[in-house]
Amino acid sequence: MKIVYMGTPAFAVPSLEALAKSHHQVLAVCTQPDRPAGRGHKLTASPVKVKALEYGLPILQPETLHISESKRVRATLKEYGADIFVVAAYGLLLPKGVLNMPPLGCINIHASLLPKYRGASPIHAALLNGDTSSGITIMHMDIGIDTGDMIIKRELVVSPNERFITLHDRMATLGAEALLEALTLLENGTAPRISQDDSLSSYAPMLQKSDALIDWEWNTAKIINMTRAFDPWPGAYTMYENNPIKIWKAEPCYESANNAKPGTILIVDSAKGVLIKTGDAALWVTELQGDGSKRMPTTDYLRGRKIDAGIIL
Repeated sequence: MKIVYMGTPAFAVPSLEALAKSHHQVLAVCTQPDRPAGRGHKLTASPVKVKALEYGLPILQPETLHISESKRVRATLKEYGADIFVVAAYGLLLPKGVLNMPPLGCINIHASLLPKYRGASPIHAALLNGDTSSGITIMHMDIGIDTGDMIIKRELVVSPNERFITLHDRMATLGAEALLEALTLLENGTAPRISQDDSLSSYAPMLQKSDALIDWEWNTAKIINMTRAFDPWPGAYTMYENNPIKIWKAEPCYESANNAKPGTILIVDSAKGVLIKTGDAALWVTELQGDGSKRMPTTDYLRGRKIDAGIIL
């Protein structure tokens, strides 16, 4: 099939690679405009743009696809004569005129088992909620946010210690595999249209840095799940003497019967780490990052910096 591919972050790269190596023809790639990144705020191409350049594919980078501001881009998309648009974490809303442009419409590679976790942060949501399984849904797109009819779903197991980056990468690989399966069904005219049960849906909005602030009243499992979901960005954090400290890794300590207020630093152990009271028990912080320092084991941090027991975070 003739395809226009739309994607931006690293999650979308394996699917572009799979298409480029398949019998399908990628006519062009749409991706977000170059954005400032890093300490120098240098304009940086998206991971999908970098990969598209490797394959020598035509690249479009519109700021929007709404008709009032993108007539030229929409005309170019139409001229390609694609059979279908394939979308993966593109980051721009597709208006109805674009959704209806190709004969087979637009399909999306979504990183959850819909209707669960519609929205921009489904992988984070799965980890935050301690889910033991997740997966990929290939769906027909409509004007709603991840509300279209489903074609196929592919499930994977989420381990108790899995962190965002490993789950993200496994999901991206699974997404590429599921995409090729779905395209085969569409090619053969056998692709189903399975409607979603809206009553079972939940929403995973775009994350903000403030979402990663730890509330020590929460239970131990929830706080540990935050450290898993927000690694490497934005990093679960707490405030110590008015400075942020990122909590990268922690282990539960359910043996603690201390009646201290949640957030209290119970023990500072140079050989083990820092024990902090939670809403239901306590946890050992085993890896952290102080303001202006590097990420390191807590035992290394304590060699050069002081943390006092008894302080309430």
